Amino acid sequence: MSFERSALFGRWFRVELDENGREIMEIAQLAEDGSYEFHFTISHLENLIEESIEFGDWGICGDIHFTITKGEVIDNEAYSANTADPDNYHAYKVLSLNNQEFTYQHVVSGEVYKLKRITENIGYC
Repeated sequence: MSFERSALFGRWFRVELDENGREIMEIAQLAEDGSYEFHFTISHLENLIEESIEFGDWGICGDIHFTITKGEVIDNEAYSANTADPDNYHAYKVLSLNNQEFTYQHVVSGEVYKLKRITENIGYC
């Protein structure tokens, strides 16, 4: 199966609870130029515990989506990623992709992620 690259352009989000009951929220921006920015927050009982921004490059080929982490921002400080570190390269099998949802599975860990599109235009105008 093959998916259109342009179907991923835009902003996406997911919210889930981890095994400790903490809420993990991700907002993902996938740009046409192949760059990405992922904004993560972890909170518990409405208290922010951790916040970070990861950025890098992304792509899709057939049914494989991939990311290459180039850096991250923590406490308003930007840090370059170690491009020799294999943990900065990820590949995912796309399970489904349409205008509203993007579901994919990490090829190594098997974890499944489901993101929903953020609609910029609210209402009918």
